[in-house]
Amino acid sequence: MTRTRRGFIARRRRSKARSCIGSFRGSLLRPQQDIRALASSHRDRTGQKRNFRRLWITRINSVIRDGWIYYNYSKLIHDLYKRQLLLNRKILAQIAIANQNCLYLISNEIIKNANWQESAVVI
Repeated sequence: MTRTRRGFIARRRRSKARSCIGSFRGSLLRPQQDIRALASSHRDRTGQKRNFRRLWITRINSVIRDGWIYYNYSKLIHDLYKRQLLLNRKILAQIAIANQNCLYLISNEIIKNANWQESAVVI
């Protein structure tokens, strides 16, 4: 039986794999490893978002707890939503690191209004 060269179909499949993984170093020799690298990069991008959110929450909570008044993260976020202030955690963490006094002012204003509204409801 004569040898079949498998021209167009195999070439198209290989070139498709090379085009997807061509940016990696040595990618012509190890396509399975490069496909796995693509999967790992996708997984780690989602993990990075999770880790940054945890970092921002930790920074905000530590600055709020070290302040002149005792206030914690969950109460701050709850009162921010009640007041409809659109400050996300990334911006709050940047404020907490750059200028703690500004974060104290924000939290004090929220506490004053929250306590005023709670006392008005009780009476």
